[in-house]
Amino acid sequence: MKRLWLLFSQTVTVLVAAYFVVATLQPDWIRRGTSLSSAGIALIEAPPASVAQPASGSLSGAARKAAPAVVSINTSKAAVRHPRSDDPWFQFFFGDQGDQQAQAGLGSGVIISPDGYILTNNHVVEGADEIEVTLTDSRHARARVIGTDPETDLAILKVELDKLPVIVLGNSDALAVGDRVLAIGNPFGVGQTVTSGIVSALGRTQLGINTFENFIQTDAAINPGNSGGALVDVNGNLLGINTAIYSRSGGSMGIGFAIPVSTAKMVLDGIVKDGQVTRGWIGVEPSELSPELAETFGVKATEGVIVTGVLQDGPGAKAGIRPGDVIVRVAGTSTNTVPTLLSTVAALKPDIAATFEVQRAGRMLELKVTPGLRPVARRPARR
Repeated sequence: MKRLWLLFSQTVTVLVAAYFVVATLQPDWIRRGTSLSSAGIALIEAPPASVAQPASGSLSGAARKAAPAVVSINTSKAAVRHPRSDDPWFQFFFGDQGDQQAQAGLGSGVIISPDGYILTNNHVVEGADEIEVTLTDSRHARARVIGTDPETDLAILKVELDKLPVIVLGNSDALAVGDRVLAIGNPFGVGQTVTSGIVSALGRTQLGINTFENFIQTDAAINPGNSGGALVDVNGNLLGINTAIYSRSGGSMGIGFAIPVSTAKMVLDGIVKDGQVTRGWIGVEPSELSPELAETFGVKATEGVIVTGVLQDGPGAKAGIRPGDVIVRVAGTSTNTVPTLLSTVAALKPDIAATFEVQRAGRMLELKVTPGLRPVARRPARR
């Protein structure tokens, strides 16, 4: 009996020691349900499954699961004094301008990793001197900007806090029109608010909001302050980052837009791993193939995107692309609209040649184009 007890105690001691070593050196291994992204970020992803509907009509379970990971973001920008405000002649003509008032902003964000990474919109934190994050448990923390991607209007923040609530990442590619969703954020600064609706449309583009657009449209109420908040499914899994609304009054009119979580993950990995999102670029000016442009360039094509300009010495020019060419396919993907062409080219890896199928003067050509690195875009701040 003593021998069995000794064996049992030794086994328990070894297991406890092993757990302590793993917890100290590789804590991600014991985080339940976590996986590592390509940039080494610990994420919690929902298992592959179709979107399930709750057994009852209540969505309180989804709200309880997701809400703790949605934070309020307050930004401030220091007052700026006019550079010539001390000039007597300037004061004579324009008066004493003094200091401009400090600016404050309000938005939302989503904690997506136990390491403290937060997803939000670029326009929420753009130009901010200080960023403060408030959790639902009333904890406050200063956040630092890890990086931004103006072309998708996403930003990555990080806070240094323990025991953070983390949202589970869902599968935005499995969404269907009509699926029920919740929008969680901090509208108008009144406090965290949950609204419900359905997916109204998918793949919305050409809205003039971002360079790369692939929005989820929803009728869940999204108001000022909701930007950067979470769009979740009925299981509380993150589907998108609430970004913009269509409104004539400034308030919700039932047309809101969210960036899919699939796009957000790509931006997150790019920023954390490389400091920026790496996208392909060929240096051409594309336009929709209209009858007027087709007649101007003498084109007989009925589908594709017409090239109206080519940057001298750019990747496209070096590969032989000319104004008037109609790009029909890129690496086997049909390109019938400008947003599709931009997204397809952006997905190409720089310095790796890809096949472009081009129609020119009634005949099809295959050109090998080696994309370059897309220049980083700078947008004016949005209000």
